[in-house]
Amino acid sequence: MKIGILSSGGDCPGINATIRGVGKTAIMHYGMEVIGIHNGFSGILKKDTEEFTERSLSGILNLGGTILGTSREKAFRKLIKKDVDGQASIIKQNYEELSLDCIVCIGGNGTQKTANLLSEIGLNIIGVPKTIDNDVWGTDVSFGFNTAVNIATDSIDRLHSTASSHKRVMVVEVMGHKAGWIALHAGMAGGADVILLPELGYDIEKVNEAILDRAHRGKPYSIVVIAEGLQTPDGRRPADYITSAIEEGTGIETRETVLGYTQRGGSPSPFDRNLATRLGGHATELIANKQFGRMVCMKGDHVDSIPLSEVAGKLKIVTPDNELILQGRRMGITFGR
Repeated sequence: MKIGILSSGGDCPGINATIRGVGKTAIMHYGMEVIGIHNGFSGILKKDTEEFTERSLSGILNLGGTILGTSREKAFRKLIKKDVDGQASIIKQNYEELSLDCIVCIGGNGTQKTANLLSEIGLNIIGVPKTIDNDVWGTDVSFGFNTAVNIATDSIDRLHSTASSHKRVMVVEVMGHKAGWIALHAGMAGGADVILLPELGYDIEKVNEAILDRAHRGKPYSIVVIAEGLQTPDGRRPADYITSAIEEGTGIETRETVLGYTQRGGSPSPFDRNLATRLGGHATELIANKQFGRMVCMKGDHVDSIPLSEVAGKLKIVTPDNELILQGRRMGITFGR
């Protein structure tokens, strides 16, 4: 068999570990041919590929980013769905001309949605979930999340000393457009006093009350962790709005820190390296067994797979009954309400 591998969407620690897991399993165990497709789905249209060997896949386990390059092409899904100018036909033709038996698509929600559309037009596809946001539906965890939480937690740890020394409120904005998994896990692990998530909303008056209550109890500083997808009444960036609102409402000096892309850059954590390796290896097993149109996933500590059609268009979000939220409330952590 001959398989292709591509990565799409934002970069993420663990993509190269996944490429290695898929490719080495395919070459060493199953004797398959493996090619890399450059720059996401655009590489299919351009037939921009390279041949992988066991040697070329060595030394990439600990590398951040993706050796294949990536791109965000939202228009690509529309082209496939509407078949504008016969794009779907070109994709299918190139797939056949490259003599591919399957394409492994590594990416987040948008990638899995596109992967499902490719599957629907007749291509053999396997999806591998990739996102630091941990919001891909159907898997308990995605590689990249653990690394991002580690980086965010370390940053929060470092801000405690500054907040304490200056008796300030420190507002830390972490990634998470629609899902607050990083904010929740890093906030809890970093000992935050207030954690604000897009899913739960917030009342700024309640936030200020919690901070003033801490000050009255002899705790003149607070750590506030927020997700970047938090809504603000004036459309400002969450960190900017929350920082201003807290300082105005409490009279306590408040500063913001936006972690940004540092959370998804650099080497993957050992946990993410092993997770990516397991997911990549299972993707190759599915190909060998000709179980196409599926996305590999984690269920507890078990590697499994589900139909791509079940994943497309769905989002895994934090719910109010999450155990970390329930435990946090018991300890006096404020979640905005």
